[in-house]
Amino acid sequence: MENIKKRKKGPRRVGRKIAFQILYSSNFFKQEDVNNYLKMIDHFSADEKEPINERATQFAKELVKGTLDHISELDKIIEEHSKNWKLSRIAKVELTILRLAIFEMMYREDVPTKVAINEAVELSKTFGDENSKRFVNGILDAVAKTLENKLQNREETSNGQICS
Repeated sequence: MENIKKRKKGPRRVGRKIAFQILYSSNFFKQEDVNNYLKMIDHFSADEKEPINERATQFAKELVKGTLDHISELDKIIEEHSKNWKLSRIAKVELTILRLAIFEMMYREDVPTKVAINEAVELSKTFGDENSKRFVNGILDAVAKTLENKLQNREETSNGQICS
């Protein structure tokens, strides 16, 4: 039997997983200073069995800071797209995944929307229950369509195609 080498996860996937875990903890341990969460990443990284790539750590910090900086806006978007669900009723795992993915979709030009959605679904498979992936995928798909429509309308307006 051949020894099959397990593929190493890329630094972004590792960073995203770390960011998720730090953001998830922020639901229970509120910190006034975002830098306290960023310091947690360094401690988290030191606890891993294998050393974590510096790019993964940096990516995690960018995701945590950006998500926390925009959390009110992200929550508003989640509420708008989660029909019949108040934020308080959404499980913390799914809420955290949605916040992270929507931040990436809106503010990370280096992360394609489809990648943000796929990575969120993967996180939901790892950390959520059997219904998580469908719930997360459904809301993110709706958010993606809204963002795409806004972008298209903005482009049409700037190209002078819409007349008053």
